[in-house]
Amino acid sequence: MSDQDLRKEAHDLDVTVWVGKSGVDAVVDELADQLDDRKLVKVKFLRAARGGTTTDELADELADATGADLIETRGNTAVFH
Repeated sequence: MSDQDLRKEAHDLDVTVWVGKSGVDAVVDELADQLDDRKLVKVKFLRAARGGTTTDELADELADATGADLIETRGNTAVFH
């Protein structure tokens, strides 16, 4: 499946992981568990999580921590595969 196909599929997904002030480390296990059960997971980065960083930077960090593929970031959400 291409990234473009995955992006289309992700469009209608609900956010199931929220990153808050505890940061990326707090959701690594949760995201990994959800990716075991489903193909795509949408993550929202709350303002408290972003601090001085961008959603893109946090999404890259989370992808590295979980070994997931980052499909896209849009606004304050990211989609992982």
